[in-house]
Amino acid sequence: MSESIFDTPEKKIIYRHSVSHIMAQAVKSLFPDAKLGIGPAIENGFYYDFDTTHTFTPDDLEKIEKKMQEIIKSNLAFNRKETSKEEARKLFESRNEIYKAELIDELEDGVISIYEQGDFVDLCRGPHLSSTGEVKAFKLLNVAGAYWRGDEKRPMLQRIYGTAFDTKEALDNYLKMLEEAAKRDHRKLGRELDLFSVHEAIGAGLALYHPKGATLRFTIENFLKDEHLKRGYQFVISPHIMKSDIWKISGHYQMEYPMYFFEIEGQEYGIKPMNCPAHILVYKNEPRSYRDLPMRFFELGTVYRHERSGVLHGLLRVRGFTQDDAHIFCTPEQVDSEIVNVLDFAFTMLKTFGFDEYEIMLSTRPEKYVGTPENWEKATNALKQALDHHKINYEVDPGEGVFYGPKIDIKLKDALGRIWQGPTIQVDFNLPERFDMVYWEKDNIQYRPVMIHRTVLGSMERFIGVLTEHYGGAFPLWLSPVQIMVIPIADRHIDYANQIVEKFKENGFKVECDARAESVNKKIRNAQTQKIPYMCIVGDNEASSQTLAVRDRSGKDRRDVKIDEFLSELQKEVSEKK
Repeated sequence: MSESIFDTPEKKIIYRHSVSHIMAQAVKSLFPDAKLGIGPAIENGFYYDFDTTHTFTPDDLEKIEKKMQEIIKSNLAFNRKETSKEEARKLFESRNEIYKAELIDELEDGVISIYEQGDFVDLCRGPHLSSTGEVKAFKLLNVAGAYWRGDEKRPMLQRIYGTAFDTKEALDNYLKMLEEAAKRDHRKLGRELDLFSVHEAIGAGLALYHPKGATLRFTIENFLKDEHLKRGYQFVISPHIMKSDIWKISGHYQMEYPMYFFEIEGQEYGIKPMNCPAHILVYKNEPRSYRDLPMRFFELGTVYRHERSGVLHGLLRVRGFTQDDAHIFCTPEQVDSEIVNVLDFAFTMLKTFGFDEYEIMLSTRPEKYVGTPENWEKATNALKQALDHHKINYEVDPGEGVFYGPKIDIKLKDALGRIWQGPTIQVDFNLPERFDMVYWEKDNIQYRPVMIHRTVLGSMERFIGVLTEHYGGAFPLWLSPVQIMVIPIADRHIDYANQIVEKFKENGFKVECDARAESVNKKIRNAQTQKIPYMCIVGDNEASSQTLAVRDRSGKDRRDVKIDEFLSELQKEVSEKK
């Protein structure tokens, strides 16, 4: 293999897709009854789906890896062959590969490509490596369930995930990152830190915030509200359900958006998947003049979307979530400055929460969309001009816009270098037209406003999940659900400990007292496990001198700390949002 085999995204896809074929060959060798699904390359790895009565175990993954090493050592050539659709179907039917036959049926008539390595044959467009021997380092990671074609009504297959790199060193580094990511998994930390839970009793994809999780969320939301007020936003509140007529006007109904519908007294209603139509109705409630624009409406709006159960993932992918959602109604001349203001707002917010690195994507018109191509071009150009004019680096993400408009996606990078979806900015000429929105200009003629949809954090659920993993649950002081734990050494110190608690509370801090009949060391370990920023240990010396023994969660100790001085330090740390 040449040294350049792994130096572009395209080459990485070829490499990892080739490894998925090697894995499929190994599985078929060890479990001949297994039927092949699909096996694409994905970010940092690959997977392959199998239909088999055998349930794959960790021991099986080791056996499959061993067989893969044998295949790699054999240095089998990846041979591409072309055949007709009819012959390809006969070939895979003869091998009882029912899923491949189904895929072939959906292909257009003409030449079909298949790939062979040794006695293994697969339906594939390719390309692949020259031979199996070019693979240098791989690892099978885990097994998960996956419905065939993502359809819950179709068979559940077993999906084996793996990763592959061009050097063992790169593979080892990636596996170390995965190990660290597992420690930071927000679902694990959510349980350990008592932040949130998900219960089948209320339904998948619906999170319950516990007191500490709710405190974290309220801290974020209160900060958001203050920052929006500073920037001229007005708060609105909209209902969770609206008649289906509204969703027909917006286009969600016709586009078969993943909504929940139900009936009341013969009238169909939809549970809102987004807040925009309600904000439009607030705008349309009275005549608007150019003097009123730009008009910025903000809502912490809870919405619901019918996500498939297979994609739900803790707080990162849910069915019910709250957006820091705003809609700006402005004149065409104001669009550029409003987009720039939103970008500045988003970058400021992310930096405040500890995210300094981003990737910015300009997502363009998808296959299914509403409105005219002309409106889409105007909207896309407005976003592009704002990015270009202010020299912001970005990449184009073709076809990834929402159905009513293109968007800027800001993808933030966490402490482990992982990329997460963050703020979005969308320019929309279509909904103002569909809802017949107007404003009066100086010439006493009506014009259509431009609508900008935006979030500066995204959904509260996803952002809290990402934030938890970014900090590994060790939130900075200003965000911590419990900022200080006061620990009395003995029962006779509890009164002094409670005085300290009250003084901290009077100064706005979230503080608790651990007065349990446990050893001091155990209380300290518990506070550290809970990742509480500061512990104040009080005993005879502290009570008599009216001081504190302060220990931070890293283990650094300070003695004879004056209470007012410590309060000043804490207030400074919170105000600077370190």
